[in-house]
Amino acid sequence: MKTYDAIIIGSGQAGSPLARKMAKAGKKVAIIEKRWVGGTCVNDGCTPTKAMVASARAAYLAGRCNNLGVYIDGYRVDMPQIKKRKDDIVMHSRSGNQKSLEDDENIDLLFGEASFTSPQTVAVKLNNGRNEELQAEQIFINAGTQTIIPDIEGLKDIDYLTSTSILELETVPQHIMVLGGNYIGLEFSQMFRRFGSQITLLERGERILSHEDDDVAHEMTGILEEEGIAIHAKAKAIKFEKDGHGKILVTVDLDGRTEQLECTHVLVAVGRSPQSKALNLNAAGVEVDEKGYIKVDDKLQTNVPGIYALGDIKGGPAFTHIAYNDFTIVWRNLLKGEDLSTKGRPVPYCMFTDPQLGRIGLSESDAKKQGLKYEVAILKMDSVARAVEVGETRGLMKAVVNPDTKEILGVAIMAEEGGEIMSVLQMAMEGGITYDRIRYCIFAHPTYSESLNNLFMKLEG
Repeated sequence: MKTYDAIIIGSGQAGSPLARKMAKAGKKVAIIEKRWVGGTCVNDGCTPTKAMVASARAAYLAGRCNNLGVYIDGYRVDMPQIKKRKDDIVMHSRSGNQKSLEDDENIDLLFGEASFTSPQTVAVKLNNGRNEELQAEQIFINAGTQTIIPDIEGLKDIDYLTSTSILELETVPQHIMVLGGNYIGLEFSQMFRRFGSQITLLERGERILSHEDDDVAHEMTGILEEEGIAIHAKAKAIKFEKDGHGKILVTVDLDGRTEQLECTHVLVAVGRSPQSKALNLNAAGVEVDEKGYIKVDDKLQTNVPGIYALGDIKGGPAFTHIAYNDFTIVWRNLLKGEDLSTKGRPVPYCMFTDPQLGRIGLSESDAKKQGLKYEVAILKMDSVARAVEVGETRGLMKAVVNPDTKEILGVAIMAEEGGEIMSVLQMAMEGGITYDRIRYCIFAHPTYSESLNNLFMKLEG
């Protein structure tokens, strides 16, 4: 049995930097990765999808720039080239991360699957067929999540796509049926629509974007439908079958009405589940919730002293930047003696549809549920000078504020570079800058942020 100061399970956006920080502090570290260094973000999440979103936007602009006085005839989408560009970007990031771990003499990088044998020991079934057993007083779990595959008749009999396998396509599908109307499903729907696929989206709930306000979801629905995406709410697939001619027949319940729809591909994007089962957490006594997410306190420690969980596997907001923040909390607490916690931390996020949807703080429905006194300011993007000038007038800016304290409670920015505009307001919120100050702030003209003047002007009597 090999003994380490720390064992890290998973090399995602918390695991890899934590290994490097602990090694720099003189700790001997083992980091175990069953697949590829970098986790979901680098390999089949943020990095590859945003690279392909850029290609899809280029195709969209090529097809609609006539209104700018520029005419492009005969453009084509080259999926093998799009995939190669994506793969090159992924490999650059993955190999750089892997090299930084392998080059550190205090880090042992093991490729294999880890499972607990006690609170301080881990068995590793290495990908090369060998087995190792490791021991450490501190163990950090950054094992992430995986795609949920719903139990629908016939689904396992078709060659369905996931958010991982769809990235490997080298031809544009004729017609994709997308199951799920939240962030992953919407990004891929718009991306492949712009590449040339016909898209039909099924959302089981009342509407897409179930975590957003009604007006925000309604605005995004209109934008996507305008691009030719067929969206069905209160819809669920109940059976899949092949027709023998390259088509997939899908029996669908559309708000109580049964219909049969056709497609050539199916993308499953109904959610993700924690990769905790294979870890044999019972052997360590680590508690999980009813969905399998690891329970942690606000210092990210489990119920077992010395065992921590970071990133998506602990539940809560499943974002790369939250996993990275988990890492910063843990290493500063353990190595610098600080007393940081996850309590009250901001949770910004951005959905990379076009226009983007950047969000921070409370939504209007959140404020209503909490019984807070609030007011709402909304500015449509077709009233924003910069948006008009560059021809990007779809979307809106929405802010929820406390009218007494002038505090900004939350914002939703659906706009070109909506994530960047949201970040300006996040900085204001974290710095205690009230909306009345932003109303008269001097921003460079003509920028998107300048229109925050006009957004908060909406709150004047």
